[in-house]
Amino acid sequence: MKKLLVGLMLIIGFLSLNAQNKYFTKAAVISFDATAKSSPETIAGKSTTGTSVIDATTGKMEFAVLVKSINFKKALMQEHFNENYVESSKFPKALFKGKIENIKDINFQKDGTYKANISGELTMHGVTKPIKTFSTIKVSGGKIMANSSITVSMDDYGIEVPSLVSDKVGKSASINIEANYEALKK
Repeated sequence: MKKLLVGLMLIIGFLSLNAQNKYFTKAAVISFDATAKSSPETIAGKSTTGTSVIDATTGKMEFAVLVKSINFKKALMQEHFNENYVESSKFPKALFKGKIENIKDINFQKDGTYKANISGELTMHGVTKPIKTFSTIKVSGGKIMANSSITVSMDDYGIEVPSLVSDKVGKSASINIEANYEALKK
């Protein structure tokens, strides 16, 4: 009986330790900008409901955002974005699955600013493509903040921009991510 109790305590301790190595957010800010260089009008939207998890031991990470959560200043712009371009009812989520390649260089327990080399796959509009980028991870007082940017080609993800609006909507879009993580508790 004692061995069983000690075994259970070790398992519970291991699970708690394992949970401390994972960080989570459900309020990441995703900014999307597809403004053509010559356009006087800004084609940009923002979501504050991105979710992400990082495993500080393995470097594995995932990031997801519901496409309909990206809000634009103009309702018509948002309608066109969802219905005509990204077809959010057909492809409701954008998803990144990847890894921090240099996870050993990042100390989530020590204050500092770290550069994370990230690789993985981005799935958007039903198309999955490899992505390589970097993120700045700042650890301060037990809080973890990460910032990252990528640029994606509309063509690569099968997003068609009609010639009628090609002077306003760019052939590529920049996506910026700001996330404040907290320890994942089990």
